[in-house]
Amino acid sequence: MMNEEGQNMDLYIPRKCSATNRIITAKDHASVQLNIGHIDESGIYTGNFSTYALSGFVRAQGDADSAVDRLWQKTKVEVKQQ
Repeated sequence: MMNEEGQNMDLYIPRKCSATNRIITAKDHASVQLNIGHIDESGIYTGNFSTYALSGFVRAQGDADSAVDRLWQKTKVEVKQQ
């Protein structure tokens, strides 16, 4: 919910799993959120990062590694990362 100034007034904003696009509930204690830093051509961190959220379901199935790899390969092209 937004107020008149355009500020978000919700107390809880649910996250969505980056791999499955499902909502991560508040009771999903196995979920994780990863920030992967962007680097320039010489390998120095630029200060930017990409955030991925993985649900406990994806992690329990053993698909987290391949999901993060797939998501990063897609993002890498967008940010022109090597």
